[in-house]
Amino acid sequence: MDVTKILAELRQEREQIEEAILSLERLARGRGRRRGRPPAWMAAVTKKRGRPPGSKNKTLAATKAAVA
Repeated sequence: MDVTKILAELRQEREQIEEAILSLERLARGRGRRRGRPPAWMAAVTKKRGRPPGSKNKTLAATKAAVA
């Protein structure tokens, strides 16, 4: 078992890990809110706001029947 060889491999692995950490930090820093119109695939995913369909213009009797 060659200790110097093991140390060299560990140092090389440490350098690779440090590079990976730096690249992930750069990615995280660059993620901000983008301006402009979202792409079509993202617009389809977004939530709809407002009332759900069919919840408008119900009579009081129909509302009471649905609750009971």
